[in-house]
Amino acid sequence: MSLPSRLQLPPGTWATLLDGLCARFPRIARAQWQDRFARGRVLDAQGRALAPGMPWQVGLDIQYFREVADEPVIPFTETLVHLDAHLLVADKPHFLPVTPAGGHVRETLLARLVARTGNADLVPLHRLDRLTAGLVLFSTQRASRDAYQRLFRERRIEKTYEALAPALPGREFPLQRDSRLVPGEPFFRMAEVHGEPNARSRIELIEAEGPIWRYRLLPETGRKHQLRVHMAMLGAPIVGDDLYPQLRQRPPNVAEAPLQLLARALAFDDPLNGERRVFSSSRSLSLPAGGG
Repeated sequence: MSLPSRLQLPPGTWATLLDGLCARFPRIARAQWQDRFARGRVLDAQGRALAPGMPWQVGLDIQYFREVADEPVIPFTETLVHLDAHLLVADKPHFLPVTPAGGHVRETLLARLVARTGNADLVPLHRLDRLTAGLVLFSTQRASRDAYQRLFRERRIEKTYEALAPALPGREFPLQRDSRLVPGEPFFRMAEVHGEPNARSRIELIEAEGPIWRYRLLPETGRKHQLRVHMAMLGAPIVGDDLYPQLRQRPPNVAEAPLQLLARALAFDDPLNGERRVFSSSRSLSLPAGGG
């Protein structure tokens, strides 16, 4: 099962819905849009199929299904950790995106879980990078969704990560890293700059043997790539990181050199009943062959 993308038609002078969609999404061939219409893959908000020749109506809400030709299968499987009337907790493998983006539509954690549970109302409550493994929390219904989203907005959820990274023998632990992160170059990287800190991480030591140590990372804020940047700027870039401190080409085989970063645990007081909730990943980190 794939999930539809939604669009509210913006102002424009196009005569038909087909013309407008072709103009708005120039990378998608006109013939591909025509094929989607023919197969009932462009719908109104109520799920009724739309015709390509209907007039362009500013403000109309439509749904359409993104499709990627020859989308590669990601050969790693998620684990269902917990499911109840309000929450689903999944243990995500490396390389699997949480939501559709770029060339990934069907091969995402969200699409797999919707197909597995039959629940089209699933919504992820937080982000986890495609290259990071571990726990992702989903809301299963709209009625209680905001109560759980507030946990993240108000920083009332404890997130614990593990990472493998080079040794830092000259540092004392636990270590606090506070800095200001802003979008860098290229646009998908983050950079530390001078200014009021907006990213805070506590770094603890789990194992200190050999050239690669095992760290516990406790983010106090949730900036994009925060833990990856902080470890790199400390002089211990996470093993397998292809963005920090330097951008490098990732091996074409996705099974090679996974980023050694794991969202190990989530803990919080349930906003509905006050119950203490603690979830843990069963995954483990390991060095690639010959990695020390």
